[in-house]
Amino acid sequence: MRLVRSEFLKIRTTNVWWLFALGAMGLLVVAFAANALNMHFVLEPPTEAGQTMDPEQAAVLKALADPVALTSYMVTSGQYFGLMFVMLLGIITVTNEFHHQTATTTFLSTPHRTSVIVAKAVAGGIFGIVLWLVTTALTVPATAIFLESEGITPALGDSEVIRAVLLNGLAYALWALIGIGIGVLIRSQIGATVTAMVVYTVGTAAVSIIVNLLTTALNWDWLANVQWAMPSLASNLMTSGANLPGQPAYWVGALVLVGWAVVTGLVGTLLTRSRDVS
Repeated sequence: MRLVRSEFLKIRTTNVWWLFALGAMGLLVVAFAANALNMHFVLEPPTEAGQTMDPEQAAVLKALADPVALTSYMVTSGQYFGLMFVMLLGIITVTNEFHHQTATTTFLSTPHRTSVIVAKAVAGGIFGIVLWLVTTALTVPATAIFLESEGITPALGDSEVIRAVLLNGLAYALWALIGIGIGVLIRSQIGATVTAMVVYTVGTAAVSIIVNLLTTALNWDWLANVQWAMPSLASNLMTSGANLPGQPAYWVGALVLVGWAVVTGLVGTLLTRSRDVS
């Protein structure tokens, strides 16, 4: 607990945590508004759009319009940006030590480096959980208001929606561990932050585009599932609430994300224990 409190103190004494929190809140509003606008047209698609839509896409939209899937989709709004900020905080909790040259002091006062990494993971995970609680507290009433305005009864009490919300909290905690692993792998604060953001944003979109193009060109339907190995897409899949046509089950996304967190956490711990600190 002493180490965890120390890590919280390091986070609280910088401007990073509240800047990330403000950024997450601002982008949450943008994401919810965009999702609401998107779902409004899904629920009431233009007549000409329905005539030109292929059957597979129509099936996905029909499934997404189900109250359970729709409620899950709306109540987890802002996940994409929220997870990114949690990841960046995890990176900074590690790279700050090297940037400000406090790593030597930290590891001298606590020779067991594994304990330090675990403390950072706990502190980052708790920050992620707190951010998840705040965003959920905002999206739940907003979702209810939006669905009521669309003439749909919110399925907030449905077990699948509750599962999606809880798994969303797990995703926030796991991404802190992924960020710590990245921070250990790339000690440069700028290098780690820029690399992580590019991979998280551009990399995710690039993988989806490439996989879809290859799937169409080679006519290998199974290839489309490769994209779910990306942790950002796996996070979205695990909080889908209901299974959508053409997508794996939610638990596949959960297993993928847990796998990424375990691997990055182990790699980060092993590297920390083996590297010299100057």
